[in-house]
Amino acid sequence: MMTALATVLSVKSLSSGFDVELSCEQKTSCGTCSSQKSCGTGIMSKALASKALHWNLKTSTEVKAGQIVEIGLPEKNLLGSAALVYLVPIFFMFVGAILSQWFIAPILLLGESVVIIASLLCGALGIFMARQLLSRIEKHTSKKVILLRVLGDPIS
Repeated sequence: MMTALATVLSVKSLSSGFDVELSCEQKTSCGTCSSQKSCGTGIMSKALASKALHWNLKTSTEVKAGQIVEIGLPEKNLLGSAALVYLVPIFFMFVGAILSQWFIAPILLLGESVVIIASLLCGALGIFMARQLLSRIEKHTSKKVILLRVLGDPIS
């Protein structure tokens, strides 16, 4: 179980507990890296605004808006999502390159340019497919977020 700190945005009372809306700021490990000044990823993470993720969870624990809470996220779903985002487009690009090398290029009597274009088009199709699959997984994962503990009000 992966843990993260989140801020309570709103709380709605239900008959069986509370429906809590959370905001969790996405953080990178660039702040602790010794080569963050010369790394392209570190420079990009400083230039781009940090992304906030929003979660909803149902709990029996009473919380107030503005409180900091610790939530638990299932590792299996998060690792599966990460693998999906990286592997599906690469797989599609690889298949597009092979098929165009074996079939399209010999038929059209073209060189490597058609292979490159076909692999890029298939890679774009892979990105689209990964997004579609990921949206389904995100809906399923958001239901498995659990409240581990309430840490209290933020320090002003």
